[in-house]
Amino acid sequence: MGIHRRQWIKMTVAALAVAWLGIIPLAGSAQAAEKVTVFAAASLKNALDDITAAWQKESGKEAAISYAASSALAKQIESGAPADIFISADLDWMDYVAKKNLIKADTRKNLLGNRIVLVASKDKAEPVEIKKGFDLATLLGEGRLAMGAVDSVPAGKYGKAALESLGVWSSVEGKVAGAESVRAALLLVSRGEAPYGIVYQTDAAADKEVKIVGTFPEDSHPAIIYPIAILSDSKNADAVSLFDYIKSEKAMPFFEKQGFTVLK
Repeated sequence: MGIHRRQWIKMTVAALAVAWLGIIPLAGSAQAAEKVTVFAAASLKNALDDITAAWQKESGKEAAISYAASSALAKQIESGAPADIFISADLDWMDYVAKKNLIKADTRKNLLGNRIVLVASKDKAEPVEIKKGFDLATLLGEGRLAMGAVDSVPAGKYGKAALESLGVWSSVEGKVAGAESVRAALLLVSRGEAPYGIVYQTDAAADKEVKIVGTFPEDSHPAIIYPIAILSDSKNADAVSLFDYIKSEKAMPFFEKQGFTVLK
């Protein structure tokens, strides 16, 4: 083989290698872009992790889930954060994005229900009768009441509404430790940084370091409803597949295992 031919072959192989190396990152980016991105309320983590794992195993597709307070997620969606599906822990934040035409209105569905409960560290958990005028302030003593931020986080809003309805809010308002999400509030109790907290019963079930000491009457606060919808800017063809799976009978046991009420 002549020297010119060998040089030509080397150049061709080198060019193909460069082209191949150039394609690899692009392919990787394409695959990453194909993941269905879900923005979901923090309280859904355990159930939704299991559901998406089951969907991925069945479909061969992938999902990426961002968990946070519904308020924070709605603001991110408003700011143009790329996502395909939004699951809020209350109607207000879904209404917020809907009014800005950020969801596909015909996909919106009320998916789940929940309860709010009073939790304490498992080592100090004595039952508390939650009723009109119950003495939560004395129970707290010098400690703080862990809640989601009452002006934005759905669990915090529900908790404040319940305490107001029961005539207790004014006595504990100055003792509230507002957290960025319901899971953050739960963590304060789990770590012993707050003696009591108001969280969803599903969150309490997810942390072995806390115990439910009382359940708030359902008529003491607005109904707790988790709506789901596909976002207007979603271009991912697999989003509908995951969306349908989350709403399907296959997903219901995962939600029910965590204590959610499935809305028909």
